[in-house]
Formats: sequence, C-alpha cells, structure tokens
Amino acid sequence: MPTMIFVNLPVKDLGKSTAFYEALGYQRNPQFSDENASSIVISEQIHVMLLTEKFFSTFTKKAIADATTTTEAIVALSAESREAVDALADKALASGGSFSNEPMDEGFMYGRSFQDPDGHLWEVVWMDPAAAQGHQS
Repeated sequence: MPTMIFVNLPVKDLGKSTAFYEALGYQRNPQFSDENASSIVISEQIHVMLLTEKFFSTFTKKAIADATTTTEAIVALSAESREAVDALADKALASGGSFSNEPMDEGFMYGRSFQDPDGHLWEVVWMDPAAAQGHQS
C-alpha cells in the first residue's frame, strides 16, 4: 500500500473553505466529514483535512498559527503540464484564493502559488522529467 499524506489545516469557516477546495475540482469525502471537518480528496494518496479551529486545537498543545500573517508551511502539488499549473492556480484565484508569489519559470520547471481563504500557502509545479535529469548533480 502506498504511503498516504493527510494535510490537516485549521480553518475559520468550514463551509467557505470546503467550497473553495470543491471549486478547484476536488471531492469532499462525506465518510470523514461532519460539522467539525471536511475531508478533501486531492488524489488517492493525498487528502486535506479541513478542521474548524476549535476542533484542530484538540490535536495540539501549541497555538494555532494565523496563516494570514505567518507562514506555517507551503504545500506543493505536482501537475502534469504547464497548462495544468495555470488552470489550477487560475481556479484558485477565481474561487476565493489570493495571490502569493510571482510565477517561477526555469524552463524545465514551472510553478505558481496561491493562498487559500485561510492564508495557507499552496504551490503547483510542473517539471519536465527529461530536462530535469540534466540538472541533477
């Protein structure tokens, strides 16, 4: 069985955050969703758990970072093409996300970034495998 990743994110408004990720084309898994959480399926191996801040706080003794003012992490997703990078980033910006950084274009690698409605940072990156092999040391 491949390793799976579950990215747990605290959110201020569960409905708004769920709608944002659904607008990007991802599905909500009702089996693991309720009034405290939305399980968002990015792929078979990647899931985002949107947790109300109150519920999220039951999993940690640390203060919850305000992602609108503090960088807690940058979650990066691969894309199949440059066009797929642009499509997802454009959907994010049109669906309530906000601009994060200028696009990165290294020729063999292209990426864009955005913030979700709670300020969590996301990157979408395409890399040409053939060209990237020439850049390994």
